[in-house]
Amino acid sequence: MVDFQKPIPPYLNEKQNIIRLILFTSLFALVFLNAYSPFGADRWYDLTRLEFFTYSSLAILIGVLVVVISRILMYNVSKRNTINIWQYLVWIFAEIFLMALAYTMFEKLFLKDVRQFTDLLKNSSRNTALVLLLPYSVLWLYFSWRDKKEQIERLADSAPFAESSRDMIPFYDDKGILKFSIKKENLLYLESDENYVNICYLNKGKISKYMLRDTLKKIEESFSGTEIIRCHRSFMVNFEKVKVIKKERDGLKLEFDNPYVTDIPVSKTYVNTVMQTFSKYCQAVDLS
Repeated sequence: MVDFQKPIPPYLNEKQNIIRLILFTSLFALVFLNAYSPFGADRWYDLTRLEFFTYSSLAILIGVLVVVISRILMYNVSKRNTINIWQYLVWIFAEIFLMALAYTMFEKLFLKDVRQFTDLLKNSSRNTALVLLLPYSVLWLYFSWRDKKEQIERLADSAPFAESSRDMIPFYDDKGILKFSIKKENLLYLESDENYVNICYLNKGKISKYMLRDTLKKIEESFSGTEIIRCHRSFMVNFEKVKVIKKERDGLKLEFDNPYVTDIPVSKTYVNTVMQTFSKYCQAVDLS
């Protein structure tokens, strides 16, 4: 059963995937419009196939513009707030409505369609839903499949390192190439920076950072079941280096055993994960 309160997978809002979505949806809409002539397109004017193709392409630009603006807004909103699955679905239906409204206005103002505005809007909404939902669904499945494939390859490549007596942690970029390795005892936290992750670690007693091209979501999955946990949409921490969990006015904060490391916030989504990890450490102390 789908948990609609969960955040959307990061791959749905990556820049490259947004570009792929816009291009694929545009191509699909162009084929759909010329093959099935929705929106009363076959009644536009007495045009040749080439002329009709040109005019249909211009009409599609109207819808694509809606999607482009929508996705730019979504990308910027996601930087400040977590977008849950139910919010993402509502956003898509808003795109459908706005695109249908644009096509309806196009029919009324430019094509002088005599049908009722509400009938046109209803018809446009049905056709627009097909134009968007089909390519959106196909791409969602493709992005998910590619993400799972990369996870499997990443786990297979990192297996030898897991058995290493040196307890080294390997970090791979988004193409699966090993870029950085570090002892777990020196790792402090990871911070998301759009399509990059900043790895904060101790280097000869000083705090250093390494920028890796990858997403925090992918890295999080590779650390499942370890002491390196997600505590915020933008942060993962090495819980072995956390000294104090403190509650402040703006929420929980994690304080490290190094006074020069910035306190890391805990968002509501990950409070349970943090507290469960904290409980495990408490039990370990009691048993000792």
